Amino acid sequence: MDKQTKERTIAELQDKLKKAQLAVLAGYSGMNVEKINALRNELRKAGTEFRVIKNTLFGIASEKTEYAGLKGHLRGPLAVVLTYDDVVAPTKVLSEFAKKNAELDVKVGMMGGKLLDRKQLEALANLPSKEVLLAMLLSVFVSAQASMVHVLAAVPRSFLQVLNAYRQKKEKEN
Repeated sequence: MDKQTKERTIAELQDKLKKAQLAVLAGYSGMNVEKINALRNELRKAGTEFRVIKNTLFGIASEKTEYAGLKGHLRGPLAVVLTYDDVVAPTKVLSEFAKKNAELDVKVGMMGGKLLDRKQLEALANLPSKEVLLAMLLSVFVSAQASMVHVLAAVPRSFLQVLNAYRQKKEKEN
């Protein structure tokens, strides 16, 4: 790779890192091309990018980004998984693929400037999807409003019940 190509690759990767919400480093030693392409396709469906890149180029590109903390983990053949939107979906894909294919070794990730180890990435993979979390939040808002309506409606309802009981008492007296 000549110097201009390296500089372009570094600049492109640096731009992608600045936009990314999550970056995961994964070892792929022993995986054949067919498996790598299958993983790449699954990740693409989740809106995520899977790139095999030289560790030195990734290290240089990550220097001026929040992913500089990954530099110390760049050993051996690694692939970089970058996601720009939903951070749960790609971790689920990686987790499921790693369970079926022992060759895939999810090493470490970084999100929001914080380093995530395997256990933390697995916990992230076990979270519900973004849509489910939003639905859960919406149900909390709806239930709070419904409870408020019931409380506010209870006062006039109770007053009407007292008036109705008083009316019935007066009718029985007459």
